Amino acid sequence: MKGGWVYILECSDGSYYTGSTSLLEKRIWQHMEGVYGGYTAARRPVKLRWMQWSPDIRDAIALERQIKGWTRRKKEALVKGERMLLHLLSECKNESHCKKKLS
Repeated sequence: MKGGWVYILECSDGSYYTGSTSLLEKRIWQHMEGVYGGYTAARRPVKLRWMQWSPDIRDAIALERQIKGWTRRKKEALVKGERMLLHLLSECKNESHCKKKLS
């Protein structure tokens, strides 16, 4: 089985896009050129903010799906490498719960 990348792009409107691919450099170029249309094509230019290699593409795809379900705040913690905040945000079940934990 071949490996793959999970990545997070920041779009020109400040939103995040999460994807996975086996060829990261080519895929980023495709996003920048708007090759496939869709979400990032309408929000160019994009910037690569985070990436992680997995030896198994299936694991990369699973992580992509997991990250897509995260809040913006949690994605930002991942991008910034704030592991403790990422862990804390993982424990938060709702906004009032998070406010108590983070204050």
